[in-house]
Amino acid sequence: MTFREFKSEAENVVEEALKRSSYPTVEFNLSEPAEEHYGDLASNIAFQIAKDLRRPPMKIAEDIARLIDLSRSNLIQDVSADPPGYINFRLNYKALAERLLPSIQSSDGVKVADLGKGAKVTVEHTSVNPNKALHIGHLRNVAIGDAVYRLLKHSNYNVKVLNYIDDSGAQVADILVGFLHLNYPQEPPSDVKFDHYCGDTIYVKVNEMYEQNPNLLEKQRQILKELEDPASKISEFAKSITSKILIEQLKTCWRFGVRYDCLNFESHIVHSRLWDRVFKELKEKGIVKYAEDGRLKGCWIVEVEGEEEGEEKVLVRADGTTTYVAKDIPYAAWKIGLVEDPFNYIEYVKQPDGSPLWATDLNQGFKKTDFYGAEKTIVVIDVRQSRLQRIIKAVLSQLSKGVEDRYIHLGYAVVSLSPQTAKEMGFSEEERLLHMSGRKGIYLNADDVLDALKKKALEETVKRNPNESLEWCERVSESIAVAALKFDLLKQDLDKIVIFDLNKSLRLEGDTGPYILYSYVRACRILEKADEEDIAPTTTNINITTPTEKKLLKDLSKFDLIVEEAARNLSPKTLARYTIDLSTSFNNFYESAPVLSCSDAAIRGTRLMLVRGFKSVLGKAIDLLGLPKVERM
Repeated sequence: MTFREFKSEAENVVEEALKRSSYPTVEFNLSEPAEEHYGDLASNIAFQIAKDLRRPPMKIAEDIARLIDLSRSNLIQDVSADPPGYINFRLNYKALAERLLPSIQSSDGVKVADLGKGAKVTVEHTSVNPNKALHIGHLRNVAIGDAVYRLLKHSNYNVKVLNYIDDSGAQVADILVGFLHLNYPQEPPSDVKFDHYCGDTIYVKVNEMYEQNPNLLEKQRQILKELEDPASKISEFAKSITSKILIEQLKTCWRFGVRYDCLNFESHIVHSRLWDRVFKELKEKGIVKYAEDGRLKGCWIVEVEGEEEGEEKVLVRADGTTTYVAKDIPYAAWKIGLVEDPFNYIEYVKQPDGSPLWATDLNQGFKKTDFYGAEKTIVVIDVRQSRLQRIIKAVLSQLSKGVEDRYIHLGYAVVSLSPQTAKEMGFSEEERLLHMSGRKGIYLNADDVLDALKKKALEETVKRNPNESLEWCERVSESIAVAALKFDLLKQDLDKIVIFDLNKSLRLEGDTGPYILYSYVRACRILEKADEEDIAPTTTNINITTPTEKKLLKDLSKFDLIVEEAARNLSPKTLARYTIDLSTSFNNFYESAPVLSCSDAAIRGTRLMLVRGFKSVLGKAIDLLGLPKVERM
């Protein structure tokens, strides 16, 4: 959005000057100087040349700077050589404002580069076993996956969002053990969600009972075996239970502002015999081997270079049952089109945004080509699954060359709780540092943390808005709660543990979701008052003079570069940090440069354009992060 053009102009004039000089052609970088008084971009070309010629970088910088011709440049104000040898460029802020501000007066003008060119990509996220409610750790997966989807879609990729439903695994069998052999009622108490009931009560209790009554493990194994037969009564019962849990899980995700395109059921993958076809090919190509002796005797195993011996490498156990990695391999092969699609598709449910949520099926429905055979597939799973993902990728690469770049594991670290939040939510100091564990009952349900955030936000919203209805306060508080939690889960590097704190996440200052919403609301309020007072932004004689105006304008001009970087690197954090910087620039501008009270009509009109441009750009960034928007708080 023109900072890109400024950078391109600087690159061009340096290259042209270098051709006119006696210096050799070298590669060089342009970056923003650490100190603003040096300008807006700095070139390191003199240092690159000095390495070979052993001449002072400052002398080289002066020589090249003298040869730079700005006669055809629109956005470069001036250029200088500065110690110890940088060539610094300064923006023509008036020219930048005249080109940028008119184009971003609405969100339609906020565009980015066409990175995807329509390429088909699938993003798989959430994929929580349908035996429990989502906990706060799962929500980091949901937030990351949803933001990646939004970034890629905005960058013109044809993106489909998949949610893998493991409805035939051991954790589902545990729930069935509780219903069938421990006689838990099939209906929870009236004030308890079904997914909470199954996870918080039945799943935890069953795993405790395994230690007391080992015979229950045999019941679990029997159930797992029967789940492989789609016509069995156990399969039908499992479907009824997991469907009820899944709907409750989806309600939590929809509350978090997320949508999906297709639910992929593990039972359908198993019953489609897709594994049999892939397994046959693995054997024909010698990718899997039968263990004749040793501790894995009777098993079919896959050897992966660089991986130690372990259970994850067993694909088929000696008793003929498949491991979970054996179920993931055909699914991964399906996603990138290494196998034919065996599924029909049905419309499972309408989502809150009105879009259909499709689901795989083996009997009903009809064929679609939307969900499999992508050019790339991105799998959002936490870093504890990295080894499993490496094994899957290694097997796929042996099945077909060139797959390595098409199958991407996007890993992330776990979520922990601050001491204060752990105390407020009923955890001990020791428990807050443990990984979330449904089996041990150590986790914080997503609904509970959202409810706690909403309760805190509601107290403040009611206090600040005594004349508003409770319904309005509830709606705004829900948006604040979602923004607080989602932004906290997105702003950190993926490989860093998130230490979540209820109170800090709700602050209206600093790097928080509510601060982003507050900045957006402030811009909305200025524009509302301008309309009330019939003050219009100017379209002529645009003038940018103060430091805070320049900083805000420059930050606005970088939006497309930021989104491109975030999309290329699958890094929502890049955009999240930008929204903080942009909001800070806007609030500094607001505090130092009066808008509506400015007596100079031209300056007032320009500042209104800045406010409107900020609202458009920040609004687009909020949408890409998947945060809810409010126009009053």
